[in-house]
Formats: sequence, structure tokens, C-alpha cells
Amino acid sequence: MKKENIVRITKFLLDFMFFSGILITISLPVTLPWVADLYLEALRAHYREYVVIYFALGILAVAILGELRKMFRTVLREDCFVDENVVSLQRMGTYSFIIAAVSLVRTVMLATIAMSVVTLVFIVAGLFSKVLAFVFEEAVRYKKENDLTI
Repeated sequence: MKKENIVRITKFLLDFMFFSGILITISLPVTLPWVADLYLEALRAHYREYVVIYFALGILAVAILGELRKMFRTVLREDCFVDENVVSLQRMGTYSFIIAAVSLVRTVMLATIAMSVVTLVFIVAGLFSKVLAFVFEEAVRYKKENDLTI
């Protein structure tokens, strides 16, 4: 598959997830009771708590997608090693850790294997984002030094 096709498909998926995430998060007060009727009695019993938790998770997920979209713009410009990407990676790491913490709170309310996996995945994603931010920070520093010598 060509680089251009991968970039186009990835951009489409990021945009789709970003705007879908906004719509899903906003619609939670309406859709959660419907899901509760279909799936879990516990959802009905703790409706308000779940709306708050999933709303927070939705906002954080959309924030991560927003940062990815910002970073993607630098890929399209073919200028990836910039300070803005370092900041975006740091933010994504922080958002991931907050998602893990909120997921732990949700797990206390209703323990499921899936939420335990989500918590673990976002802890790893947070660590990965923070480490990648350090790598990008070094790359930006090398790039700036190189730009000065040319």
C-alpha cells in the first residue's frame, strides 16, 4: 500500500472517530438508558454515575483524538519533529492516565474483565506517550541544532 493511501485512510479514520466520539459523548444521557434496557440492570441502578463516568471517558478520548489530529497535520506537512508534537504526546499521556484512573473507579462500581483490560491498556498508552514525548523532544533538539548548522 502506498504511503499516500495509508495517510489518507488514517486521516479519515481519525476524523471519523473524533466527530463520532463527540456525538456519542453528547448523546449519552439519551442512549445510556436504551443500552441499560438491552444489557445491564446495573446500568439502570447507577444511571447518573455511569453518565458522569462515560461522559468523562468520552471527553478524554475525544481530547486524545484531537491531539492525534494536530500531530497528523504535521505529518501531512512533512514536518513531524516540532515542539507542538512533544506537547501533544505529553497531553495524550496525561489523558491516558486519567482514563485509567476513571476506569478504575468504574471497575469498583461494576467489576468486569473488559474494564480491567481498558485500565491496563491506558496505563501502557500513557507510559508509551510520555516516553515517545521524550524521544520527540530529543529529535526536535537535534533538528534545531542541525538547522542552525546549515
